[in-house]
Amino acid sequence: MEGRKVILQDKGEVAQLVTTLEAARMENKPVKKKTFRCRKSRFMVGKGGNIPVDSWKFMDWDYKRDDLPTYARGLFTTKRKDGTPEIATRGYDKFFNVDEVNLTQWRNIENNTRGPYELSVKENGCIIFISGLEDGSLLVCSKHSTGARSDTDRSHAQVGEEWIKRHVAAVGKSTEDLARQLREMNATAVGELCDDSFEEHVLAYDAASAGIYLHGINFNLPEFATLSSSEVHQFADAWGFRKANFVVYEDLDSVKRFLERCAETGSWNGRETEGFVIRCHMSEGGRGPLRDWFFKYKFEEPYLMYRQWRECTKAILSGKSPKVKKHKKITEEYLLYARRQFALNPGLKVPYQHNHGIISMRDGFLKERGLNGAQIIQMEAETVTRDVVLVPIASIGCGKTTVALGLVKLFGWGHIQNDNIPKQKNKPKRFAAEILNQMLEKPAIIADRNNHQKRERDQIIRDITEASPNARFVALHYVHEPKDMLLPEIREVTRKRVLDRGDNHQTIRAGTKDTGEVIGIMEGFLNRFEGIDLDHEPDMSFDEVIDLDVMASSRENLEKVVNALHSAYPQLVKQVPSAEELDDAINYAVSEYNVDVDHSASYKQVKAPKQHNQINSPTSTINLEAKVKNIEYFGISLPTQEVSDLLHSLFSPTTHPEKARLYHQLVKSRRVQPAFHVTLIHKASKKEHTDVWDSLTQQYLEKMRQNPPEDHRATPTLGFARIRLERLVWDRRLMAFVARIMPSDEDNQPDWACVNHVPHVTVGTASPEIKPKESNDLLQRWLKEGTEGTGIYEAEIPGVKVVNGTVGVVMSRGK
Repeated sequence: MEGRKVILQDKGEVAQLVTTLEAARMENKPVKKKTFRCRKSRFMVGKGGNIPVDSWKFMDWDYKRDDLPTYARGLFTTKRKDGTPEIATRGYDKFFNVDEVNLTQWRNIENNTRGPYELSVKENGCIIFISGLEDGSLLVCSKHSTGARSDTDRSHAQVGEEWIKRHVAAVGKSTEDLARQLREMNATAVGELCDDSFEEHVLAYDAASAGIYLHGINFNLPEFATLSSSEVHQFADAWGFRKANFVVYEDLDSVKRFLERCAETGSWNGRETEGFVIRCHMSEGGRGPLRDWFFKYKFEEPYLMYRQWRECTKAILSGKSPKVKKHKKITEEYLLYARRQFALNPGLKVPYQHNHGIISMRDGFLKERGLNGAQIIQMEAETVTRDVVLVPIASIGCGKTTVALGLVKLFGWGHIQNDNIPKQKNKPKRFAAEILNQMLEKPAIIADRNNHQKRERDQIIRDITEASPNARFVALHYVHEPKDMLLPEIREVTRKRVLDRGDNHQTIRAGTKDTGEVIGIMEGFLNRFEGIDLDHEPDMSFDEVIDLDVMASSRENLEKVVNALHSAYPQLVKQVPSAEELDDAINYAVSEYNVDVDHSASYKQVKAPKQHNQINSPTSTINLEAKVKNIEYFGISLPTQEVSDLLHSLFSPTTHPEKARLYHQLVKSRRVQPAFHVTLIHKASKKEHTDVWDSLTQQYLEKMRQNPPEDHRATPTLGFARIRLERLVWDRRLMAFVARIMPSDEDNQPDWACVNHVPHVTVGTASPEIKPKESNDLLQRWLKEGTEGTGIYEAEIPGVKVVNGTVGVVMSRGK
């Protein structure tokens, strides 16, 4: 078939992948929060059942990490007769919903992706993988397994194989023909098994529409590479499969308009759907080579309501109390209808518990009510006009108060700040009481507290619900998890915000307090932060959850909150404010709001440093001895854009996937350094190289005394340097430029000494556990062993690349 050229497997690359997976197996690896783990399951398949195939499964939360050896969700490996390892089956890379992770924030999608954008309707069934084995047999898998579940109970893979036989026979072909075709393509066909006679889900598939809906063909490689939707349709036509409908748009604005139209009814072309999978191309950082990338846009309702009805019905059939998270009134009416049907026909109970009769029960209730699911959701939303409590879930510096003040400016809503309540016995009760008082006058209230622990959310929900049973709670959830990925950048952003605002806060007086004390308080909140868990109390009591990006501006988060509230409660937020109104609201929150209540005394104070060896800056006294003790390293800062452009130019679409693996991983996971430098000497080396450390320290002190900075956190420039970037060196763990510090050609500029054996610029590391200083070890190995057979790669810099750098000092974090 026409389309992308077949990409064959690299046996060395696959061998390395399997080795890494084996090392990460749960049975072989102690439990550590900062490492990924996977589970291995073996199946015997093939014509004689004598081919071992291994399934590899990561934990769901691990797919948000930046250091996985592959992001395939559904991966099976085996060995050929000659012992060569190979990937037998390869699913999609795990893809996320809009706003679910940083990469799927709309602003990042706009910056990093290119069209055409293919929107495939999200069929509602069970995923099936189809591939060919070396012995000519067909391998059919479902998620992470294959084969029979028991002697009497057919598995999804078995039912999938039965459907495959029917599909290919309809076009005069056999499963052996299909296996041979897929093996020649080095590909896995991906489809959705939709068969209500076997298992019902949420959407209905009658006998005429049942079968396997083919929606993807992936190459069996560690890196994700897949065929276009049109090529998948050609394949489906040739082999008799059903086809998942799709539509194509060239620009993202058209995609958004289409999705918004469909979201109004939860349907497309007159048929209900759970949403769309959007296929496009991702350009790393908006500049790197393009690669295949998916994200999804799910319609939360009415499908969450349908699922709740199903789970509540199963609960009452099992004699348990149903957990009604939301849609309480309509769910109670549905359960009354269901109980009545089971009483009239007890024979419905057992099939329902085995996922049969779910849709007919639901449809019977909707028919009796004369409404469909989307209409019920709309009617519910239109009844909400008051008693809405917005509950931020945040840490210090996220911007929750700025957003809250913006909402007050726009809508005149109530706003209770916990920080304005003096420390006292039963302060949480007082906080809830003040919210309840304002609910008498205001339609919505912002409960402005960090609410970063479940116990705080439980307290406020319980206390308010006890007095106002009709209250609805909306979580403004500033996403912090996975912490090992997000916290470094959250620390950087929030510290800057808190230190920049100085004393304009009731409890964190950053302009007066010692910086270390402020950072210590902030760290406590970050360490205690507990993200939303909608499967358990108290978080299952939230009517809506709006996920917000800590790193985004308050203007962006305000707009997201307003749009989400308008969608959820159109009678509460009847009209989305204009861009100018949103700008004005944020300007008010930032510039016109000032704190006049100081409760900082309730926080523990730290002892002031001894006052000696000081200089007076225009705004403060600077303790030079303390500053010198806090020097982390001396280095040469390089222009970020020049180095970034050079880095991205070294990789192209034709670069071998294995060679480009670390580069793609670093950019995709945002682990390319935000700024680049050559380290001259780190404090860890000052005892071995006292002369270099002392010389640079004296230069630093002289600069400080000559020109004291206005800001005590500022550091002086010691001079300038020219750096030649000579080549790029990397392995699977980290990447660095080899650098040469050029002799100065100016009389007043010194030649800068570097204590590292090979001066270098660290580009990035594959995970937070790998420290930049390990670049020294990599470059020593590179010099000694070279690149042949060592797992080390290098790329020469074309021509001569010299950049101008600034020599300076970097303090320990937070100093």
